[in-house]
Amino acid sequence: MDGDPDAALVRAVAEGDEAAMRTLVARMLPRLLALATRMLGDRGEAEDVAQETFVRIWRHAGGWRQGRARFDTWAHRVALNLCHDRLRRRREYPAEVPDRADDGPLPDAGLLAPEPQADRVERALQAIAARQREAIVLVYYQGLSNREAAAAMGLSVDALESLLARGRRALETLLNDMPERGAREAGA
Repeated sequence: MDGDPDAALVRAVAEGDEAAMRTLVARMLPRLLALATRMLGDRGEAEDVAQETFVRIWRHAGGWRQGRARFDTWAHRVALNLCHDRLRRRREYPAEVPDRADDGPLPDAGLLAPEPQADRVERALQAIAARQREAIVLVYYQGLSNREAAAAMGLSVDALESLLARGRRALETLLNDMPERGAREAGA
């Protein structure tokens, strides 16, 4: 942890250095945006989460303590907390019924078009338990080590590994049971 590659940048951000903040944003935005997109399943909400994460980094960079956790882990924890807040709000507020019919394509419009494997995996990822999804996203998509992901989630490494195992099994089951779009109509 002594060799945190972001430590000098974070210290500069804490002192109000805008150039250091731009460098941090350029370095971290793609990963935090990918994390939020996979957690929320909505690119627009993910962009809001990424923006709020950077606002919080700007305001609270002085609160990060080198040696307790890598800055990258700390930033992932901030983004995850914001994702959890949004997911909680989704459960608390039922969707409103639209005033008029949707002019978009009919729900079955894409049934005959084959679905790319990545889309199937994303659909399955959104269908598994939130904590399992979080563990899988942090380790397999964000590239955090098990120790870093466990720290970001506030878990022991054993608990994280258990979530990963259950999440992989759930994904495998869903993907095996999920026919590709188009295959249903073609009789496959």
